[in-house]
Amino acid sequence: MTDGINTLRYSDFFLAMYFDGGKSCLHRNHSHVLVYMYSGEMVIDEREKTTRLHKGDCAFIRKDFSVQMTKQAWNGEQFKAIFLMFTPKFLRGFYNRLDRDAIPKDAKRDEISLYKLPSNRPDIVSLFESMTPYFDSNIQPTEELLQLKMIEGIYVLLNTSKNLYASIFDFTDPWKIDILEFLESNYMNDISMEEIANYTGHSLSTFKRVFKKCSTLSPREWLIHRRLEAARELIRKGGRKVSDICFEVGFKNLSHFSKIYKETYGIPPTEDTQPGISLA
Repeated sequence: MTDGINTLRYSDFFLAMYFDGGKSCLHRNHSHVLVYMYSGEMVIDEREKTTRLHKGDCAFIRKDFSVQMTKQAWNGEQFKAIFLMFTPKFLRGFYNRLDRDAIPKDAKRDEISLYKLPSNRPDIVSLFESMTPYFDSNIQPTEELLQLKMIEGIYVLLNTSKNLYASIFDFTDPWKIDILEFLESNYMNDISMEEIANYTGHSLSTFKRVFKKCSTLSPREWLIHRRLEAARELIRKGGRKVSDICFEVGFKNLSHFSKIYKETYGIPPTEDTQPGISLA
């Protein structure tokens, strides 16, 4: 237990955690998640939208680097929830066992990354309430039970909306995430090539091969070029420090940023802006 946070993790698939007091913690999700709230509050920031989950709420949160989740006590109750973490390995195995004729041909991947499920559904309550004994006991669920719960969780989602087929199994054609669309939304974030490949439903080698069809630049060159474009636009607007802009658009080193900015535009960033704005 650290700083009031207890985490109970069983295998690579099942994560249960609870949180005492009024503190909060924030993280981004790197896997698809199905969450059920027992108490407390979870605040989900999805670009310009904020959603709050409380007792009895259940939601599917698609893996998305721009989504942030904050867990905290609420209304005098500790944060307490169960998360089912759907890893790519598990999802690929599940998808390979599906009857292809049963997969909706007209399923479309939703633009949103958060899907709040209807409340008080018997299948949802049954799935998660059966896991409550493991919060406060020393009994560890078996791997077989965890696998069954993961499968139950998938069917809860697939029975909710046919479009969730496309969101959950986004590693398959034609449901792959558009690479350039994803990069355009996330170029300012600190994200590795491996993470980009994973988020867009590809292996790293396939991602690099597919990207060649999208751009004459390498993925790394594309990111640098896009960050420079964003930086120059902000610098020319004036009124802000170049150092702040440098880090905002995703660069980590000010000297390196200044060097490649000059190489690209033929002028240092400090001379491409209004007087009085410095690198300090």
